[in-house]
Amino acid sequence: MYFRQILRTQIVGTGTVQLPRVHRVCRAQRALCTKRDEVKLAEEASKKYGSLAPTIFSKVIDKSIAADIIYEDEKCVAFRDINPQAPVHFLVIPRVPIPRISQAKDDDADLLGHLVVVAKNMAQKESLSEGYRMVINDGKHGSQSVYHLHIHVLGGRQMKWPPG
Repeated sequence: MYFRQILRTQIVGTGTVQLPRVHRVCRAQRALCTKRDEVKLAEEASKKYGSLAPTIFSKVIDKSIAADIIYEDEKCVAFRDINPQAPVHFLVIPRVPIPRISQAKDDDADLLGHLVVVAKNMAQKESLSEGYRMVINDGKHGSQSVYHLHIHVLGGRQMKWPPG
């Protein structure tokens, strides 16, 4: 385990700024996949799905950009969405960069099932006992913005139908 210090500045109701407070955050080391493992996964995915450009999610996986990671294992990573559309909104992404659900191969069935099970388990840990929505956007008309397969899990409020 290691400790990291975070400076937070609070703005009070009058618009004045309070002095920064130092918070100590303890985090277990995350060494599930090395940088070399991530490169190998990307190479394998490139052979399977064609040439793939790195995405912002690739950078979350290799830890080159920060994310509020709530779960990870050897197959996937789950983290909070930076632009939440519900009180609880997180993403579950595979480490293997499958560009779109429509491009997933039949032999990806175990991985896809694992992603859904992780999403369900994390929804339970996030206390979404009243229900939640899982969404996978695919392509332009599906409003996919990052071409790395990801499952949105949204909850903590009543969802509307139709969604959009």
